[in-house]
Amino acid sequence: MGFGIVHFSDTHFGGKADLAQIEALEALVPDLEPQLVVLSGDVAQRARHGEFQAGRLLVRELERTAPVYVLPGNHDVQWWRRPFFPLGSRAKYAKYLRYFGPELAPTLVFPEAIVAGAVTAHGLAWGSLTWNLRDLAVKGHLPKKEFKRVKALFDSAAPEQARVLVVHHNVLRGELSRRMGLARWRQAQRRIVESGAEVVLCGHDHQEQVDLLERRVVVSCAGTVSRGSRGGRPSVFNRVVIHQDAVEVELYRWDAARRQFRRSDVHVFSRWRRTEDDAAEVAVA
Repeated sequence: MGFGIVHFSDTHFGGKADLAQIEALEALVPDLEPQLVVLSGDVAQRARHGEFQAGRLLVRELERTAPVYVLPGNHDVQWWRRPFFPLGSRAKYAKYLRYFGPELAPTLVFPEAIVAGAVTAHGLAWGSLTWNLRDLAVKGHLPKKEFKRVKALFDSAAPEQARVLVVHHNVLRGELSRRMGLARWRQAQRRIVESGAEVVLCGHDHQEQVDLLERRVVVSCAGTVSRGSRGGRPSVFNRVVIHQDAVEVELYRWDAARRQFRRSDVHVFSRWRRTEDDAAEVAVA
């Protein structure tokens, strides 16, 4: 059967929310029988209480089927509370933490997998700055401390457990946007590979994408479940199934006429396993 994950992102409760899509997602998830549901950020549009409350209700409904993993996206961060201040930065996430628990990037452990998050949404922060003004408070970055924490978790996992990393920002270049979600993206990609992650779940770009990073890490980038899909395309969420020797990613595309998500594309990749030689190579690097 494999370890099944329903992965969706960017609900943007508030102005962009699409209640028909949310209700269709709620109705379909039990039929997909996941062991885990992942919402990879941008729960809200403006980090307002009402938006987070709506997101919390969705999470509670999905928890009837399976545990739900949530971490913040850039729209969930009250970056104006602590712009550029490294100390007391949790104030930026105060509302988010009130509704989704004390940990920004929790870790869930299953017999088949370990699921760890890395916070990439920091608002207006030094590490996320680029030369493009459009990127202010939108771009993310993957700090060294987050990389080291995730790597330690994956290094301590049992060999049979799949290593699944959840981040908000897209780690590969968007097909339509032509944009990387992360500042210093080459460094971020290198850190992701060195962490030992086998599967990365992300969003942010509002366009679905399934591909390999460095020919070994399966990247599931879910589209938005809202009215903000890039290029006016149908919204998409993903179902990831991790088998012993393969990773399968199914795309569920919004059919507006039928008001339901329907299974469309399927991608299958051989599952990469980290060996002792790989670990030694990373240690030398």
